[in-house]
Amino acid sequence: LDRSSAASDVYKRQYQRRVHGIQGQILWMRKLKFHEQKLLKKVDLYSWKSEKNHREVHVMRRYHIQNREDYDKYNTLCGKVTQIVAKLKLLKGEDPVRIQATEQLLRKLYEMGVVPTEKNLSLVEKLAVSAFCRRRLPVVMVRLKMAQTLREAITYIEQGHIKVGVETITDPAFFVTRSMEDHITWQKDSKIRQKILEYENARDDFDILEQQSQLY
Repeated sequence: LDRSSAASDVYKRQYQRRVHGIQGQILWMRKLKFHEQKLLKKVDLYSWKSEKNHREVHVMRRYHIQNREDYDKYNTLCGKVTQIVAKLKLLKGEDPVRIQATEQLLRKLYEMGVVPTEKNLSLVEKLAVSAFCRRRLPVVMVRLKMAQTLREAITYIEQGHIKVGVETITDPAFFVTRSMEDHITWQKDSKIRQKILEYENARDDFDILEQQSQLY
């Protein structure tokens, strides 16, 4: 018993020394400089990376989203749509306000191309950021086989080879609705268009003469 009590006393003294040493280090910590305080304000020391951050990085890489603000906008839209659906579900099924608002919401989302049908409200509840990402111009171009990869499609857009309707688009974040999808074409003077037409033997004689006149 005496040996055990003596050993416990030794352990207590060692523990107290360690505690005092740590407290001394804390008390003697130097004051942070101004730029260090400014940097620490932007650092969250309490919350760790969550699954949301990993999902965000995954979506941005998959769809080649260059600007994080675009992802935040899509995420905000999903949140607002989900809130609207939750409020509509609080109303009775036969309520004319609910019926009219549901039809308008489904029609709008269908025209935007983020839902496959305008008859099912349950699809809107599961609306994700990826639904908006799939309507970006580079993604639509790959689906229409105008480019092999998203990186290639983004390059064509930024170099001014693509137009939607009569407007030349240089922003890869351009949102393509269902009605716009059929009007995505190459610029008339685009070299990519000329190569495609030559490959398909579909170049017009007028285009060839016009190109030759530009050379001379």
